[in-house]
Amino acid sequence: MVADQRDHPVTAGTHRSCAPVFVVGSPRSGTTLLYDMLLSAGGFALYLGESSIFNVVAPRFGDLRARRNREKMLEVWLGSRLFRVSGLGREEVENKILSECRNPGDFLRIVMDALARKQNAQRWAGNTPEEILYLPFIKQTIPNALFIHVLRDGRDVALSLSRRRYIRPFPWKERETTVGAAIYWAWIVERGRRLGQELGADYTEIHFEQLVAEPQIALARLSSFLDHALDYERIQRVALGSVAKPNTSFKTVPEAEFNPVGRWKEQLTPRQLTRIEGLIGATLTDLGYPLVTPGKEAGNRLELAGRLFLYRRFFDLKLRWKNSAIVRLFRPELTSHEVDEIVIADEMAAAKLGSTSVQVP
Repeated sequence: MVADQRDHPVTAGTHRSCAPVFVVGSPRSGTTLLYDMLLSAGGFALYLGESSIFNVVAPRFGDLRARRNREKMLEVWLGSRLFRVSGLGREEVENKILSECRNPGDFLRIVMDALARKQNAQRWAGNTPEEILYLPFIKQTIPNALFIHVLRDGRDVALSLSRRRYIRPFPWKERETTVGAAIYWAWIVERGRRLGQELGADYTEIHFEQLVAEPQIALARLSSFLDHALDYERIQRVALGSVAKPNTSFKTVPEAEFNPVGRWKEQLTPRQLTRIEGLIGATLTDLGYPLVTPGKEAGNRLELAGRLFLYRRFFDLKLRWKNSAIVRLFRPELTSHEVDEIVIADEMAAAKLGSTSVQVP
């Protein structure tokens, strides 16, 4: 798909203060918290949902330079909650998409530019974590895009991911374990960082733990990166989405005891922790997260290496399958209902996309 649709991207202005922002990273890394902080800061178009254009919708429709493909994609999108939650009317995007859209970047930009104009916002942001796998393609089709990669301790991410159904496991498994989720975290983070480093000054990283413990410091750095005022007091006062109500996998934890940082220290068993650190320890260390069980799995290095190889190849193959033009020929056409099922796989996303109106603070 990438090689087919690079030509003639349609772009808006190039001023950094107006550039679109993509908040990306491994699922359950805190991307929603940062995204909702940006929206709460003001100046961003309000869209409480994940666009899912690059990673879910567009891969199923092929080359959008073909009018028939973009017509079909538009109809599916218009029939989904992704459209209804935007507050836009069909007439506000249809003609422009049919006449100007040549790739997924054009599609998303046309929609979000229309939303920004309607809300009198200076720019827009996107929050689809797994778009981190598409950074070069996004940059080719939206050249002025900026990217923030949210990083979080993989042990906490593994705990959270294993409680949800974000990761499609091997066919013989009902859901992924903490071990498999940890490998997925390392796979997507490492891949995303490699892609991000190619983008130079338009890519930055932020640690979720700093965003929670030192929000003013983290936001000050991001404010400079984005050329956008991110006032923490305003963010706390407006408090959209997860700023007011944490997007957590641990719904039963009392609010007074809620702490999303270092939960793995109490929740992971010694055996789980030893295996997870044996598998993803290098990535954890590279990101500045110290290990507590170094070397304990030395006797099982061959088994660990085999597991890593198997999972990583599985994740690689799924990504290729999703974007394969040949596979697309044999897949049933994507429906609006299927889009809704994919993009509202967790309760928080369902709550966000459940509204059909947009309230601008």
